[in-house]
Amino acid sequence: MARVRDLLIVSGLLLILSPLLLLCALAVRWSSAGPVLFRQRRLGRCGQPFRLLKFRSMTHNAPDLRNPDGSAYTGGDDPRVTRVGRVLRKTSLDELPQLWNVLRGDMSLVGPRPDQVDQIRFYTETEKRKLNVKPGITGLAQINGRNNMSWECRKALDVVYVDRQSFWLDLSILAKTIPYVLLRRDINSDGYNSNSHPTVSH
Repeated sequence: MARVRDLLIVSGLLLILSPLLLLCALAVRWSSAGPVLFRQRRLGRCGQPFRLLKFRSMTHNAPDLRNPDGSAYTGGDDPRVTRVGRVLRKTSLDELPQLWNVLRGDMSLVGPRPDQVDQIRFYTETEKRKLNVKPGITGLAQINGRNNMSWECRKALDVVYVDRQSFWLDLSILAKTIPYVLLRRDINSDGYNSNSHPTVSH
């Protein structure tokens, strides 16, 4: 049922948003050197890796910065982010290529956000339960603080979603995601880790 819902919604969105997708692609291409799309291995259902797609918002081959807890650095002062990339991030337009991930079956519209493959080493046994479902473009954590909460809290909400998932919960999350994105809430992580010192992950 969820797969049929995803296919119907995503097919319609890709058709409607195709001019916007093209505009974003051209903006990335003209603004800085490097590929239009950013591809990164992420943890899928049952821990199987897949290639997540985004519009590239950073300089090409930018270093992988991490917070002390192992989470990705998403501070508003990130020097790796390009001028166009800042606009894409503020409007969440950089996430649009993930509609293709949903179409291919790597992701769902709703579910835990997928972490990088190596980040599984920071999971507790309880947190590994988030891998029991497909990762999503949006989820409970994305409408309850997004990047402006600790990674530990985001993972806890992911587990709550796994335990309570239902058609109506998904519908509620999708509905609440729209104003969250339009109001550009909690895009950066400045609120909870302003005193942290990101390091380069190898």
